[in-house]
Amino acid sequence: MERKQYQLGDIVQMKKPHPCGTNEMEIIRLGMDIRIKCVGCKHSVLVPRAKFESKLKKVLRSNAEPSADA
Repeated sequence: MERKQYQLGDIVQMKKPHPCGTNEMEIIRLGMDIRIKCVGCKHSVLVPRAKFESKLKKVLRSNAEPSADA
């Protein structure tokens, strides 16, 4: 199985929505634990990497994509 690629600043979609109603999260810290911030209400959560990878559905917008104005 291919490992999902993500990095700091990416907007990811989680399998379950946050209590505020949105399931889009921004990655704001990477390491053994990953801190994600809800795009809707700006609440942040620290999640162990293994749990994050199992709950991640897909990467919506990646910071690695080249910008259009370059």
